[in-house]
Amino acid sequence: MSFEIAVGSADDVARMAEWANDEGWNPGNTDAQAFFATDPGAFHIGRLDGKPVACVSVVKYGAGFGFLGFYIARPEIRGKGYGIQVWDAGMRRMAGRNVALEGVVAQQHNYRKSGFRTIWNTVRHEGKPAALAPPAGVTLADARGIAFDKLAAYDRRFFPEARDSFLAPWIALRERQSMVAVRDGSLAGFGVIRACRAASRIGPLYAASPEIALALVSALAAKAGASTVAVDIPDNNKAALAMAEQAGLKPAFETARMYTGAVPEIDRDGLFGVTSLELG
Repeated sequence: MSFEIAVGSADDVARMAEWANDEGWNPGNTDAQAFFATDPGAFHIGRLDGKPVACVSVVKYGAGFGFLGFYIARPEIRGKGYGIQVWDAGMRRMAGRNVALEGVVAQQHNYRKSGFRTIWNTVRHEGKPAALAPPAGVTLADARGIAFDKLAAYDRRFFPEARDSFLAPWIALRERQSMVAVRDGSLAGFGVIRACRAASRIGPLYAASPEIALALVSALAAKAGASTVAVDIPDNNKAALAMAEQAGLKPAFETARMYTGAVPEIDRDGLFGVTSLELG
């Protein structure tokens, strides 16, 4: 049998998203378009006798950071060594970088063998959010009406590197809504909701307070017409966990945020929901 690993096409990235859905990860309906635009060379596909059977994404951010995702081997080839070959090819692309990932429970021991350390658990909370107004002095607005340089600078507070080529399509693609919270003329919150096969996913979710985060969740759900939403919350942000409980969201799924190097300095207190499990 012939097994070959190559950089994937746009169609391959869409296929990877379908595989992720088969695993129950519930990616956004149009996420693949933003993913491919971020780093087109990051998506690796393994083909066995020409048939796609395994994949991984290894997205580069800046000069020293990378995020690994979409590590999937199709059920029929698991345990035969093909998945680890794709993994190794992806990690070679990340050589010299601090690499992060969101590890599913079943694979975390293998990731530790590759030098990853758990920093927090990311707990998906799902449910029908309560309707809540923003606190006094805070207004909500469509994020697409905000100067992009200001929005990108705000995003940079919560992510290890600038990611403009990801953020621009992330807020503008179809089947999604994005909103900011403004207080005293400055950004005090930001969130994006996108349609998925199951619960609509909210990510990122940044806020200066739990009350602002709650207002964003409520407003995003209403604007998107979403009856059920999901937010992937770092469990080391206790205020975010309390916010989810107040919103009426319940734990449904868990991964571990893991790094190979030093933990990046970001505004953890303001990170109420990670953007995606695939690209960080």
